Amino acid sequence: MPKLQQVTILGATGTIGVNTLDVISQHPNRFAVFALTANQNVDTLFDQCQKFSPLYAVMLEEKAADQLSQKLKQSGSATEVLCGMAALEFVSAHEKVDAVMAAIVGAAGLKPAIAAANAGKRILLANKETLVMAGSIFMQAVKQGGATLLPIDSEHNAIFQVMPQDKGSNLADGGVKKILLTASGGPFRQASAEELKRVSLKQALNHPNWVMGPKITIDSATLMNKGLEVIEARWLFNASPDQIEVVVHPQSVIHSMVEYVDGSVLAQLGNPDMRTPIAYALGYPERLQSGVSSLDLFKIARLDFEAPDTKKFPCLRLAFNALNAGGNAAAIMNAANEVAVEAFIKEKISFTDIPVLIESVLENSSIKPVTDLEMLVSSDLEARDSANAWMAKAI
Repeated sequence: MPKLQQVTILGATGTIGVNTLDVISQHPNRFAVFALTANQNVDTLFDQCQKFSPLYAVMLEEKAADQLSQKLKQSGSATEVLCGMAALEFVSAHEKVDAVMAAIVGAAGLKPAIAAANAGKRILLANKETLVMAGSIFMQAVKQGGATLLPIDSEHNAIFQVMPQDKGSNLADGGVKKILLTASGGPFRQASAEELKRVSLKQALNHPNWVMGPKITIDSATLMNKGLEVIEARWLFNASPDQIEVVVHPQSVIHSMVEYVDGSVLAQLGNPDMRTPIAYALGYPERLQSGVSSLDLFKIARLDFEAPDTKKFPCLRLAFNALNAGGNAAAIMNAANEVAVEAFIKEKISFTDIPVLIESVLENSSIKPVTDLEMLVSSDLEARDSANAWMAKAI
């Protein structure tokens, strides 16, 4: 019997983490859970530890770690509870770990993902901010550490599946002309600019196709999620900004496409279910059962496409601008967006305030070349301070 693959799941209680555990549970002879991590969701992580018996459980917050440790001891569990960022890095780089699902939302996922890269792990990357904030640094760590990088975003996973695996150092070497990154358009694709001003939190959290966490769902509604994916695609596939085109596809059946110089366009299709890219990455290069139902083309009947409206949804334009500006611009934009989305979720600002806040922070920040990770962390903190200052004036 082959050795069980030991998997660390960063962000186990989120949507990606839960789906990863679902796929793993379908293949008990192939995978074992080495570590599970969460921010502060004690009850869910406790239930997951009871079911999967990881060697370690990590909580980012100390109070939550104490609560989890007490519950696990009372249940007779042998799982050891750790706490803090250093612990996240420890379970990402541990010598017994084969694969790391990097699914922590936000900038908190950056350091453990880099730790996994430096340790040469198979990284299943679902954390957007790792590439958005520190694309050049992270990709260099992947190369130097000898890590294997597999994208989990449905769009990037689709591109990976239809991209030539021997494409060389750039897209042209593999005969690739363009990456076509699909977007659902979110819940407000057909809303007027006036209607967007009155969008409620409940409406924004109601995505038409995908079940996701609140932050990524709001990003999808503003199209910032697609902007972040554009920046990710630049680093994952060594693509220039003009080689990436966003195509609104409301059905979310075609997850993305690659156009070749001979006129061919290859696409990956499937039901909108994150277990497909997760299973693909866990089993790569093999294909695994994921539990996803077959795609019924007769039921779908039609596929629609349209260009994104960057006037109604300026976040996509801001992301392309940050990518073209280079340096720490994407890190600044990402930090400002995180603050803006959190403020909208807490109903402190309006839906249309989100891009206004981000643009203001970008305009008032100093764009500099990236020198090291500490410089990016500093840029991130400064951008958050600037965003909070904007809100203090606006509220």
